[in-house]
Amino acid sequence: MGIIAWIILGLIAGALAKAIMPGKDPGGCIVTTGIGIVGALLGGFIGRAIFHTDLGGFFNLRTWLLAIVGSLVLLGIFRLLSNRK
Repeated sequence: MGIIAWIILGLIAGALAKAIMPGKDPGGCIVTTGIGIVGALLGGFIGRAIFHTDLGGFFNLRTWLLAIVGSLVLLGIFRLLSNRK
C-alpha cells in the first residue's frame, strides 16, 4: 500500500476514532486527522510486531481494524497528555 493510501486510510480512521471516542479534543479537527494518519501507521507497525504478518491492501478488514485501533490508542494518549497541562 502506498503512502497516499495510508494518508487516506488515516484520515478516515481518525474520523472513526473520533466518532468512537467522542469528547472535547484540545487540537480540533486538523489535529484529530493528523492523529488518525499517525495512528494508522502505528497500528500497522503494531500489527506487524504482534501478529508477524503483512498487512493487506486498502480494502482489507485487518488493515482497517489495525488503523482504527492505532488511532484510538494515539487519541487516548493525546487526551491524557493534554489534560495534564
